[in-house]
Amino acid sequence: MRERLAAFWLAALLLPAGTLAQADTEKLRSAKALFFDRQYLEAREAWQAVRASGGAEARGAIYWVARCSESLGETERALGEYAEYLATRPADRALVEEAKTSRVALAVKLAKAGKTHHAAVALDALADPDRTVRYFAALQVASLGTEAGKAAVPVLREILAQEKDEDLVERAKLALLRLDRKALSGAASPAPKRGAREAAWVRVRIYEKGASKPGVSINLPVALADLVFKSLPDDAVADLRKEGYDARTFWERLKKTGPAEILTIEGDDGERIQVWIE
Repeated sequence: MRERLAAFWLAALLLPAGTLAQADTEKLRSAKALFFDRQYLEAREAWQAVRASGGAEARGAIYWVARCSESLGETERALGEYAEYLATRPADRALVEEAKTSRVALAVKLAKAGKTHHAAVALDALADPDRTVRYFAALQVASLGTEAGKAAVPVLREILAQEKDEDLVERAKLALLRLDRKALSGAASPAPKRGAREAAWVRVRIYEKGASKPGVSINLPVALADLVFKSLPDDAVADLRKEGYDARTFWERLKKTGPAEILTIEGDDGERIQVWIE
């Protein structure tokens, strides 16, 4: 046995450096191919092999191991692996940002599932020096509900005051409205006077996971939506009335409420659909 081990190490020492580098390159190529083919279990093993090799890509491999775990739905494991990657103080700013926002999204997902202690990860991110991470954390924390979401209000207001990205500003407005319908006008503001401008648009935004800009944007005049509702067949109107909605007056009453969020849907894969009027 000793002779066999000695022969192995001797062979390793005598291998040309180029041969070792080629082996590492093959491991890296295999790991990338498996990940992008969505073979996440095999990809994780391949990235772990890249990490174990100790080469130049070893640190970044920790990030990809976490991505594989996240894609496999192993949320808590991925949360820890992203933290492990960040603890190495990596120089790649793009991957660091991705790791931080992924941790926030995972932590909020776990908190919503009842493991509320994980919310601390998202709350801590509200003070992150990276603006993208801080803003993402604020939008995520706001989705935790009125009480927990209060911590996000200062950052949401920061977005409204400093950002020029219209989509990001709209998301911040929606988040504030989710926490307090009077947030944009002030709780002490007087009631709108008769003749004040009514809501004119229905906005729909569909966001992919972690995206700051929507993949789909729909802006529909309230008047058109109102027309569609009023032209519904009688049987559809009757069905809606059973559910408590009067299709003949629904939009007329809704557009008088002012800016308001109507609907937010969050998918299992992190995508988000938001509908509101303004």
